[in-house]
Amino acid sequence: MSELSPRRRLLILAICCMSLLIVSLDNTILNVALPTLQRDFGSSLSGLQWTIDAYLIVLASLLILAGSTADRIGRRRVFQTGLALFVTGSVLCSLAPSLGWLVGARVVQAVGGSMLNPVAMSIITNVFTEPRERARAIGVWGGVVGLSMAMGPLVGGVLVESVGWRSIFWLNVPIGLAALALTALFVPESRAPRPRRPDPAGQAFMIVLLGTLTYAIIEAPGRGLGDPAVYGAAIIAAVSLAAFVVHALRAPEPLIDLRFFRSLPFSGATLVAVSGFAALGGFLFLNTLYLQNVRGLSALHAGLYLLPMAAMTAVCAPLSGRLVGARGPRLPLQIAGATMLASGLLFAVLDGETRNGTLFASYVLFGIGFGTVNSPITNTAVSGMPRAQAGVAAAVASTSRQIGQALGVAVIGAVLAAGTSGTRTSGAAGADAFVSAARPAYWILAGCAAAVLVLGTVTTGRRAARSTARVADLFEAGEPAPDGPHVTGASAR
Repeated sequence: MSELSPRRRLLILAICCMSLLIVSLDNTILNVALPTLQRDFGSSLSGLQWTIDAYLIVLASLLILAGSTADRIGRRRVFQTGLALFVTGSVLCSLAPSLGWLVGARVVQAVGGSMLNPVAMSIITNVFTEPRERARAIGVWGGVVGLSMAMGPLVGGVLVESVGWRSIFWLNVPIGLAALALTALFVPESRAPRPRRPDPAGQAFMIVLLGTLTYAIIEAPGRGLGDPAVYGAAIIAAVSLAAFVVHALRAPEPLIDLRFFRSLPFSGATLVAVSGFAALGGFLFLNTLYLQNVRGLSALHAGLYLLPMAAMTAVCAPLSGRLVGARGPRLPLQIAGATMLASGLLFAVLDGETRNGTLFASYVLFGIGFGTVNSPITNTAVSGMPRAQAGVAAAVASTSRQIGQALGVAVIGAVLAAGTSGTRTSGAAGADAFVSAARPAYWILAGCAAAVLVLGTVTTGRRAARSTARVADLFEAGEPAPDGPHVTGASAR
């Protein structure tokens, strides 16, 4: 790629951020609309979980495939294809006549979305090559997540209240079409010198693993642990995980090269992404249902209640990017873990949702934590790796985020469903039942936050940095993969 002017680089960053905006905005808006969907379609709690998790599972399953495909046939081409599919899926979502059709349209969205964020991040890491400049660019990237959270509850509330829930998907259309046109005009095409071959077996194992695991978690409260479909899905998930690992150790170019996980910072970033985004998914799912179904707020008023959390995320995300560039990832991860932990404990110990003061404080704390956690995840995953590995490293980090969010919705929803089974969710009795059922869910969220704090401290020191250098040397030197043939640094992408 030829040297680009600073203005051109900033324009490319803006175009890439537009793709992140529509993907992130879509989920935050959808959370606000869940109670309305529940009423319109007569959906169960598990049905609401599937409207979110069907999207996240497909997205997580295809992110790495999309990244490697972009390396092979061209990043701009795949990025444009993803934009077109995402816009098409959004239109289909707006026309869905039933919950089943909506879930199917969300899958189309997810296929398009899988081609956006990891490919955009690969474009950014190849455009912004200086470490501090790249850290700031990633900080802006993280700030867009905060912007989408700030906009989502309010914009979603206004649209749901005034036009209806279908209108929330139309919002993606003009943004997606604008990004599509600007990409054709300003984003240069780029490819990896020696892209790795597809890994259909590894891809299949991942899809089966994520799908069956999520199915078992979501359906267990309604069907029971003894239901053949539930424990059968759990067994298939376990077998798929084992097969995925064995295949990755033996394949010459696996979907995920397990040598990446010899890097403590990379492994830590992966686990932090799963933990932090599991907390986010569960937190939004719980509070959206609580504010509308228990407190009886409208979608707009629920969005206003969530605004402190979204606003703090929007403020802290770019500050976190600058802090990562100046001080490294450890301090931002410690701040994120500590504040998210404090938020979870306010709910778990003090029933924070029952009083406006503690509810506001917990939202502010969670917003600070989530706004701070995103930038160091990506920066830690890609920093220290050879540039040829930046795309797949960023894709694994993005996959971990989606897996975490899907598991958060699945697990927290399952805990809530088990605790509220047979009880009403309105009135004083319903509020007490919801708070009681949500308490173990908030302990789970607090545990996720504690994991962010501990991992952020343990996996970001000097010893951890040396492990990343050793892994980078493996790829540069072309050390053979375990039990497999010789793989060069370029082809390991």
